Amino acid sequence: MTYFISGGAKNGKSKLAQELAVALGGKRYYVATMISTGKEDDERIRRHIADREGLGFETVECFRNIMDCLGTADKDGVFLVDSVTALIQNSLFPMEKNYEMDLEAAHRCADALVSFAGIVQHGIFVSDYIYADAERYSESTEMYRKCLADIDRRLAQACDTVIEVSAGQAIIHKGELL
Repeated sequence: MTYFISGGAKNGKSKLAQELAVALGGKRYYVATMISTGKEDDERIRRHIADREGLGFETVECFRNIMDCLGTADKDGVFLVDSVTALIQNSLFPMEKNYEMDLEAAHRCADALVSFAGIVQHGIFVSDYIYADAERYSESTEMYRKCLADIDRRLAQACDTVIEVSAGQAIIHKGELL
């Protein structure tokens, strides 16, 4: 089973994803994608580590190429990718290129995510719904939002189940929970 979970910040997406991963059983991998850029990110990472303590996850850090996970993890396990948002950001704005936009890398990342969803036995992909407001942002932010919206649509199509989390409530748009 593959799941795509989207919604606003701090709405319970990660908690739901962890519950699904545990319910699916078997070896669990938490695919950590965030590259910390400061205290706020460090605190978010600490919170996520504490939230999954005792749930049997092996953490696999993967900041760009999702397929790298398969070098150290069993494809028959349960992969919780948290988050697609950070993975696309890392690819689109690589640190080693002074955060200059790399659209080709973002497209490769999107292709790899869809391929990954088709290879693993169980995948849970968490993404932030940050592209629906009417505000106009800088060109680079708009490109980021566009890339994220594109990969979210592609993952929603590729996954068995699509869930939106709003105010802590899971709204199933496609498929079923288990």
